[in-house]
Amino acid sequence: MPLAKIVWVDDEIESLQSQRMFLENKGYDVTTFTNGFDAIEFLKDNIADVVLLDESMPGITGLETLARIKEANQQIPVVMITKNETESLMDDAIGSQITDYLLKPVNPNQVLLSLKKIIDNRRLVAEKTTTAYQQQFRDLFMALNNNPDYNEWMEIYKKLVYWELEMEKSDSPEMREILASQKDEANTEFFKFISKNYAKWMHPKSDDAPIMSHNLFRYKVMPHVNKEAPTFFILIDNLRLDQWKTIQPIFAESFRILEEETFYSILPTATQYSRNAIFSGLLPIDIEKQFPLEWKNDEEEGGKNLFEEAFFRAQLKRMKRDDLKTSYTKVLHHHDGANLVNNIHNLLNNDLNIIVYNFVDMLSHARTEMEVLKELAGDEVSYRSITRSWFEHSALHQALKKIADRNIRLIIATDHGSVRVKTPYKVIGDKQTTANLRYKHGRNLNYEPKDVLAFKDPREAGLPVPNVNSSFIFAKEDGFLCYPNNYNHYVNYYRNTFQHGGISLEEMIVPVIKMVQLNPMGQPVFPGCLYDGPTLIVR
Repeated sequence: MPLAKIVWVDDEIESLQSQRMFLENKGYDVTTFTNGFDAIEFLKDNIADVVLLDESMPGITGLETLARIKEANQQIPVVMITKNETESLMDDAIGSQITDYLLKPVNPNQVLLSLKKIIDNRRLVAEKTTTAYQQQFRDLFMALNNNPDYNEWMEIYKKLVYWELEMEKSDSPEMREILASQKDEANTEFFKFISKNYAKWMHPKSDDAPIMSHNLFRYKVMPHVNKEAPTFFILIDNLRLDQWKTIQPIFAESFRILEEETFYSILPTATQYSRNAIFSGLLPIDIEKQFPLEWKNDEEEGGKNLFEEAFFRAQLKRMKRDDLKTSYTKVLHHHDGANLVNNIHNLLNNDLNIIVYNFVDMLSHARTEMEVLKELAGDEVSYRSITRSWFEHSALHQALKKIADRNIRLIIATDHGSVRVKTPYKVIGDKQTTANLRYKHGRNLNYEPKDVLAFKDPREAGLPVPNVNSSFIFAKEDGFLCYPNNYNHYVNYYRNTFQHGGISLEEMIVPVIKMVQLNPMGQPVFPGCLYDGPTLIVR
């Protein structure tokens, strides 16, 4: 079986017989033609992996041959071989989608290298990825077992996400399985870390805590807001770090990414807690105290995120920044997105614009309910793919493209992530116990202590006490909490769905990204900054 089938078209092919023999000795099947017409006819009825095509031939030129080959088979790789390296020729060839080009006279190793680059690219990339991960496996193993602090945990998770994305290039199921196992081990250790430290972080006088939901605005947004240029803070609900990495290249087409950081979502990693904490600048226990009419606990009737704008304006007032001209836009439905696209230019008159975009969270919940989405987003790879496809065609992307040439600051963040749940844990509670799969609160909860992090006094976790003797429990790793009633049905229904509310790297360590618009020279436009090469100096 040959390594690949090559078609070589050159009117002087007789002088290239030694090169043909060289390739055949390397395992390639080489068919030669002296003109484009014969090659085109051959390719109509025969398969080739690569076409080597001379640019200057009598009768029909290489570029004309290239165009006809592409008409018949758009996907076939073509390597142009030419004596002429003029810019116009290269523009024509590249515009016609050549895969590579070589300058005459070519030597056999040049041709071989080009073929390997084209044919063996995926295999070589996969092998290199596997080898590189094998080399880093021990480093990650050592980091996990070296009592990492909250900053080191963020770095560990970033590396795991990096390798998860890189492993998509690998065709080694064994290596992907090893990475998945290492990620599971990381989540096991992360649960222990959170169990040990979370209550300390919630203490009002703690000076050794990460940036979390309730102080995200204070430390990561407001220092960049002034009246020199509008700032857009866009919160994409339920966006994991790996999903951000998937849509990052689309943002990079129009914006320069200045800082790509992470922060910690508070518990529960659920919208009504983490997102209200972001906009209020308060822990849930303090939101309830300061806004007793607006705060709703899980079991209470009414919307749980209806007062984000009021919470945010109160936070601005506490910061003495209520002189800023601001707007708040929430996109829940298609018509909201259309309104955003139509109104985006008007927002340029404000100092700070808040945009909350709810698609990813809806996708997560819809995937649980709809069989077709369970097929389309059956695992993390397809979940990322759907996220990218959504963003490319979203109203949010359209709106940002409309203002990409304007002098703006852009901050992207989320409220929490999600995790694909696999392991069911039994929980027994009374009728007032909440229905969430990754956390529950109620009275008289019965559970296995090893399966959850429990706060018998919710105040230790910065949470309100909904009822006398209420406690909170949070599922660990990839667990989900099920009642004994109709247990097997619910286990089968929810297993392998994406859920949030509990403790995992995917839910708790989430992205916050700062970007600015690029000028025509490809440099960032950012008032108050001096750009000098790769270093950005904030004045």
